[in-house]
Order: sequence, then C-alpha cells, then structure tokens
Amino acid sequence: MRSGNPALNENTFQDLGAYSETGVNWVGGTAARSATMTIQGTAQKTFILLLIAFVTAGFTWMQVMNAGGVNFAAAAPWVLGGAIVGLICSLVICFKATTAPVLAPVYAAAEGLFLGGLSATFETRYPGIVVLATGCTFGTLAALLLAYQSGLIRATQNFKLGVFAATGGLALMYLISFVGSFFGFGIPFIHSSGPIGIGFSVFVVVIAALNLVLDFDFIEDAANRGAPKHLEWYGAFALMVTLVWLYIEILRLLAKLSDRK
Repeated sequence: MRSGNPALNENTFQDLGAYSETGVNWVGGTAARSATMTIQGTAQKTFILLLIAFVTAGFTWMQVMNAGGVNFAAAAPWVLGGAIVGLICSLVICFKATTAPVLAPVYAAAEGLFLGGLSATFETRYPGIVVLATGCTFGTLAALLLAYQSGLIRATQNFKLGVFAATGGLALMYLISFVGSFFGFGIPFIHSSGPIGIGFSVFVVVIAALNLVLDFDFIEDAANRGAPKHLEWYGAFALMVTLVWLYIEILRLLAKLSDRK
C-alpha cells in the first residue's frame, strides 16, 4: 500500500514490534493486546497540532501586522527558523516514527511560525486571501472526509498508484525548478498568473487534496490492524503535512487568480 504523503508508507506501521494483522502482541508465547491506535485518537491529536500551529501562526502574523504594514523583516527570523526546524522535525519523524509524540508538536509550532509570516505577507498584497484560503482548506478537508466515510470516494489500488505517481512527479518538478533558480533557469509558465500557471496550480491543489484521501485510508487501515497507540501522533503529523501543503497551494492559486483581475 502506498500514500503520496512521504510520512505514510507500509513500513511505518509494520516495522514496529507492536504491530500485527490482528492487533495482538505475542510476548513469551502469550497473546496480549496493547494499547492500539484509533481513528478518534488520531483526530484528537490532529486537532491539538492544528491548535498549536494556529497559536504560533498568530505570533508571526502579528509581527508583520503590528509593524504598520509590510515589514517582513520583523518576522523573518521566526519564519526562517520555523521553516528550518519544521523541515528537520519532519525528516526525523519520517525516518523514526517513534519520535512523533515529541516532535509532532514541535513540527506544528514551527510550521505555524512559517505559515503565519507567509500568510501575513500574502494578506498585505491580497486583502482577504488568508480567510478564503483557510476556509477552502478546511472545507476541502471536511468534504473529502465526508465523501470518504460515505463511500463516494474509494482509495483503490489504481487510485493510490495514480496519486502517488502524480505527487512524485510534482515533487521532482518543484525540485528542478528550485535548483534551476540558482542557475538562472526554471520551468516556464508554472509560476505565472497566465492560463498555464493557473491550470498548473489547480492541478496541484487537486493532487494535494487527493492525498488527504490516501491519508484517511492509511490511518483507518492502520487503526483496524492494531498499530501502536503512539502512532496516533504520527498519523496526525502526516495529516498536518498534507494540510500545510494544500493550504500553501490554495494561497498560490488564489494569488494568481487575483493577479488576473
């Protein structure tokens, strides 16, 4: 089973001792059910991470806005530090899932610092864009969760492979564009506000949103199969990764649409 989210993969749940198809641990020949991951527990921890991110985002937001307009310099150290710490935490968690209970809240706080400054910068140029982007992000989350629970969207194997391939392709494209920027070249049109740039952003938003479906499916499967309790924090972290990506892409899309007016 695959997920486009790099934080979620089959080995995440199977390479830990307290995991089996039936959710039962065997110690000294005796079966004993340990505390296992639940969907409700993962949802609660996701809410905690979102709350942490909102609090720290408010801090860097006010650093920009209290300066009387566009003064990104006031928040720049916090934004840059948040981006770096968030990246480090995400890499550590992905490679060692047992660190999630400690590092997932740190990741959420760091991403909040980064997103708060980023959002304030967009808001100063496009008034009202942050509220709209936030609403679209959580509206998409709620709609896809409802569709998934009702069975309207099913994460079939072909669906998973398609989203995984598209996500990998986008990651490669962004990497080429990022590296190319240091050498004076990049992928044309995708960052523009023209029809191609807007179409590209729409495609990226759709792929980011579909990754939420894969996350729902993977977390549900892991809970049903008795993954260890601490992986609720890992599942919450994985959802945060996708939501952060989705929010940023929606911000970019709305900014491009505003430039067309």
